[in-house]
Amino acid sequence: MTTNTLVAKIWSFCDTLRDDGLGYGDYLEQLTYMLFLKMADENKDTYILPKACNWKELLVLEKGDLLSKYEFVLKTLAESGGMLTKIFVGAKNKINDSAKLEKLIKLIDAENWTSKDVDIKGEIYESLLQKNAENSGAGQYFTPRPVIAAMVKCTQPKPNETISDPSCGTGGFFLGTINYLNQFKLTESQKRFLKFEAFHGWEIEKSTARLCLMNLFLHGIGDLKETPDIEVTDSLKAGVKKKVDLVLANPPFGISSSDIPTPDKKQAEKEGYFLRADFWVSTSNKQLAFLQHIVAMLNETGRAAVVLPDNVLFEGGAGETIRKKLLEETSLHTILRLPTGIFYAQGVKANVLFFEKKPKTDNPATKEIWFYDYRTNIRHTPKKNPLRSEHLKDFVECYKPNNIGSRTETWSKNNENGRWKKFTYDELISRDKTNLDIFWLKDNNLIDLDNLPEPDALIDEIIENIQSALESFKTIKGNLELNL
Repeated sequence: MTTNTLVAKIWSFCDTLRDDGLGYGDYLEQLTYMLFLKMADENKDTYILPKACNWKELLVLEKGDLLSKYEFVLKTLAESGGMLTKIFVGAKNKINDSAKLEKLIKLIDAENWTSKDVDIKGEIYESLLQKNAENSGAGQYFTPRPVIAAMVKCTQPKPNETISDPSCGTGGFFLGTINYLNQFKLTESQKRFLKFEAFHGWEIEKSTARLCLMNLFLHGIGDLKETPDIEVTDSLKAGVKKKVDLVLANPPFGISSSDIPTPDKKQAEKEGYFLRADFWVSTSNKQLAFLQHIVAMLNETGRAAVVLPDNVLFEGGAGETIRKKLLEETSLHTILRLPTGIFYAQGVKANVLFFEKKPKTDNPATKEIWFYDYRTNIRHTPKKNPLRSEHLKDFVECYKPNNIGSRTETWSKNNENGRWKKFTYDELISRDKTNLDIFWLKDNNLIDLDNLPEPDALIDEIIENIQSALESFKTIKGNLELNL
C-alpha cells in the first residue's frame, strides 16, 4: 500500500469520529498513541514497554473492557519515565465509543509499520500532520516542507552540530535536518550524537510537543530511556542557557499583548514585562522578539535561517532598531521572498532570512544582502498548485551553499526579469527606516488586463491582502499599546 493510500485510509476514519465531537488534532493525538503501541509490539527487542501495555490485548478485549484497558495503558505509560512519560504525560482517551475505538485499533493493526524503513514511517506520520494542518486552525504553524528542505540545503547542517528551533511545533525543521544528514555515511559516534544530542527545541503547547517527540521517535531520534531535548515552555521566557551552531525556525506570527521582553531592568519590574538583558530593544511583536532571541542563541560562528513575515522588514520603531543591529552584528547575507498561497492560513506574506554571527568589530558585519524574489508573478495554493521542492531549485543554485562568495546576479539591465539581485550595506542603510522590503520585478497582474487570473484566484488574493492588512493593523496597535 502506498503512503498516500495509507494516509487516506487512516484519515478518512476521522470523519466518522467527528460526529462524536473529536477534532482533527484530537484524532492525530490518538493515532500517535496507537502507532507507538503497535510499533512497540512489532519490535519488542527495541521497544520494551511495561507488561501491562500489550497491544495484542487491545485486539481481543470485549468492547466494555476495551475503553478501561486503553485508558489504563495510557496512564501506565505516562508513569513509566523517560521518553514514555514525555510522550504520554497527560494522555487521555478521547474516543468514548468502544465500537469506534475497536475499529481504529484494527485499522492500525492491519499494517506492519516496522517492516517499512524509518523514512517511510516518518513520511506517513508527516503526511498525517500535514492533513491536520490543512483541515484545522493549525495551518499557519505548518511550514511547507519544500521551504524547510531549501533552508536545510542552504545552511548545510553538519554531523555533531547542535540544531535548535525555539518554536519547534511538530519538529519539521528537525526532520528536514535528519533527512539531509542521512544522505551521508555517518560514524557510530556521529549517529549517536544525532540520535541524542543534536536537537534542542521549545514548544509552548503540550499536545504539539507530544507530536514533535513522536515525530522524532518515528525518525529514529531518542529511545525509551533517553529523549531529545524538547522543552514544553515559552522559549522567550526561558532565555538562552546554551549557545548552538544552527537555528532553523518559523516563529509564530502575531502580536503578544502581554509578557513583553525588555532589556531595561526597570521596565522589567513592571507588570506584563520580563527581562531579556541580551535583547537590543523592547517589543510586543513576537517575530521581532524571536529574531532577537535567535541571534542571542547563536554561538560565535553560529548561523540561522528564519521564516519571518513582511512587517519585520519594514516596521518602524523597534523594527528599525533591530534591523540596524542585525546588519551590524550578523552577516545578513540572503533574503528569500516567499510567494503567497503556500501557507494554509490566508494572508501570510513571508520571507526567509539567512544570517551568520560574526565577531564584533568597528565595521558592520553585513557587507551586502542578496535577494531572491520568488513572489512577484508567482501563484501557489496549498491544494490546487502547492509549492514543491523543484520550485525553489533555482534559488538553492543561486545561493551556492558550497561557496556563497562565488554568487552571480541573474538580474541586469539586459535581464530585468532576473530574480537574484544584491544590494550593498550602504544602499540598505540609506533607505528610509532601513527598509529591507525590497522588490524590483514588474508585477504583470497589475497591468496585464488581457490575462487576468481566474476569478477564484483573484478572490483568494483579495482575501490574502485583507488578512495581511489586518495583521499589519494588529502590529501597529501592539506598538501603540507598548508606547503608552
